[in-house]
Amino acid sequence: MVGLFQFAKLGSGKSYLWKMRSILFIILLISSEAIYSQKNFTWSHGGIIRGDTHTKKIALVFSADEYGDGAEFIISTLEKEQIQASFFFTGKFLKNDRYAQVTRRLIKNGNYVGSHSYGHILYCDWNKRDSTLVTEQEFMQDLNQSFALIRKFGIEKYSARFFLPPYEWYNDTISKWSTSYGLQLINFTPGTYSNADYTTPDMGLRYLDSDTIYNRIIRFERQQQNGLNGFILLIHAGTAPTRTDKFYYKLPQLIIQLKSEGYLFVRIDELL
Repeated sequence: MVGLFQFAKLGSGKSYLWKMRSILFIILLISSEAIYSQKNFTWSHGGIIRGDTHTKKIALVFSADEYGDGAEFIISTLEKEQIQASFFFTGKFLKNDRYAQVTRRLIKNGNYVGSHSYGHILYCDWNKRDSTLVTEQEFMQDLNQSFALIRKFGIEKYSARFFLPPYEWYNDTISKWSTSYGLQLINFTPGTYSNADYTTPDMGLRYLDSDTIYNRIIRFERQQQNGLNGFILLIHAGTAPTRTDKFYYKLPQLIIQLKSEGYLFVRIDELL
């Protein structure tokens, strides 16, 4: 690696920039090879859905599109508990002036900030997963727009290589396109229903209140052989106003409980 950076010092101007881009590509390639060599990761449709189940590490992952009502509370909780998490934002969130300071504060505190796409578009059919609803060109253009916004906050693609797809729904084709773009697609670890914290009472049986979600997480941890080891635990940073029972208010209790069980909370790039 030292030799690579010595190589980068040679020349100037366009030559220097070309060499630096080449080095970044090599770093990304090495990182990707390291990820694919991990046999203890759990994969689904080309995306990583769980880290090493032999270590008591959890990655708290928060996504946000148009709603970010819980962001300040989440940040304060993370600061108090002295842990870092990972955040994935859409273009709508990143363009919202109300949330610009939120993003800056997250970055300043050392949290991971990555892409949740630009337009929060549905990539594939809900019932026929292998039916892709976007073209590769549309997919790439959307990501270009996403990273153009992320770059305004000082984050380059090589430091935000993990990608959370919109609606947390994708297929093998989307995973391959993500890899071609230099990203590794990830998704939440199934089993706890933490991702159902967006549901609203008008959804009937699909609605899960915060106590139910919390208890399912704790029950999963106690009943499964590997507990929450390597878990990618997804929580929404904001939800529709019609959901008044906000799960993110359970976050302090959840973190304290899991810490007492010996879990270490890490960023997604530290888990994977």
